[in-house]
Amino acid sequence: MTEPQTITIDHVHALLQQPSDDAVLGLVEGRVEAIDPDQLATDDYRGALEVISRRDLAERLGDDPTDEALAEQAGALTASVQQLGG
Repeated sequence: MTEPQTITIDHVHALLQQPSDDAVLGLVEGRVEAIDPDQLATDDYRGALEVISRRDLAERLGDDPTDEALAEQAGALTASVQQLGG
């Protein structure tokens, strides 16, 4: 089982599957979630720590990223969150 703040390849995939470039990967009460931009203003997601947007993630990964690239990005994002004390 992963730590709550650990970003996995599944989280990265979930963000890339979001239809909006403004969707974000966020931390909500210690959970990692891909969040639609319309949800960010709702009570359930207010105060979420936004880790990365779909747009920024896609720019980092380019077209048709490998599983290795997705895993590397998940690790880098996890490290960033841990440095923030997420």
